[in-house]
Amino acid sequence: MSKETAHQLGTPISSLMAWLEIMKSHSKDDELLAELEKDIVRLEKITERFSKIGSKPLLKKENIQGIVNRTIKYLKTRTSDKVNYVLNLPADELIVPVNAELFEWVIENVCKNAIDAIDGSGKISITISDHTQVVYIDITDTGKGIPKSKYKTIFKPGYTTKERGWGLGLSLSKRIVEEYHDGRIFVNESEIGKGTKIRIVLKKNQ
Repeated sequence: MSKETAHQLGTPISSLMAWLEIMKSHSKDDELLAELEKDIVRLEKITERFSKIGSKPLLKKENIQGIVNRTIKYLKTRTSDKVNYVLNLPADELIVPVNAELFEWVIENVCKNAIDAIDGSGKISITISDHTQVVYIDITDTGKGIPKSKYKTIFKPGYTTKERGWGLGLSLSKRIVEEYHDGRIFVNESEIGKGTKIRIVLKKNQ
């Protein structure tokens, strides 16, 4: 299903890129066109991600701080100024075998879930810590919190606290981390009214 979705998206995205080139030759609003181009490129990236779901993706040794930085930089352009991102990253590079495109998606999904939890206003902290054989990526928000009875439920397909939406983000993230990267993702701690910490554990060597 995911590969078919990617295939179906491919043609209209190609058409959008063609129309964008035509618009560039007729419009003087370079800033607007640049933003439009960014969104179309983003659609291409999402399509590429969907095409990877269902088959074992290629893992390459990547700088995990770089992946986190790129994702947060993108999210900052798409979220309110009321969302305060705090990055606590090691000074030395941490090289971990991952599929960069899919892992960016994981960080994005967990952060978007955190943005919903803080109702678009609050703090989201991303902390990377180096351990003997693994790396921890902790994403902590100052939101509503999750009851212990829901710690595992939030990662099930279809679970959502929104009035609309399929709630696929965290379930996809779990699949990407645990099935494709042989890692773990779970609620490390949460307190109602104070916030939640989601922990991702990745092995340094596969």
